Amino acid sequence: MVRRLTVTHEPSGRVLGDRIGLADRYLSRLRGLMFRRRLAPGEGLLIRPCSSIHMMFMGVAIDAVFLAEDGQVLKVARGLRPWIGIASARGAREVLELPAGAADGIQAGDRLVVTSDH
Repeated sequence: MVRRLTVTHEPSGRVLGDRIGLADRYLSRLRGLMFRRRLAPGEGLLIRPCSSIHMMFMGVAIDAVFLAEDGQVLKVARGLRPWIGIASARGAREVLELPAGAADGIQAGDRLVVTSDH
C-alpha cells in the first residue's frame, strides 16, 4: 500500500496537497517523479532524506520546497522545467515536489506540516 500524506502551509492553513506520496526508500527516492507526464492539483511527492534534486527524465514542471527536519522551509525552487537543471539547499532533510505554481506564497522561514492519512 502506498502511503499518502497531506501537507499544509502552517502560516496560512492552506492545504498544498492531500495526495502526496512518500519516497523514503532507496528505489522510491531514486525514481521520484521521473517519467510522470502530469501532476494534478493536490498531488506531489515528499522525498526523505533528500537535499538535492535533478530534472532529468521529468515530464512535468514542478516547484520544489526544501525542508529542515522540523518542517521549516529553507528554500523554494519554483517552476523547474523538465530536463533542465538541478536544485539543492544546504541543510535540507526532505524535499516536497509539487505541480508548478502550487508553492506560490511559500517563503523561506515558513513551516509546513505533514500528516499521514493512515
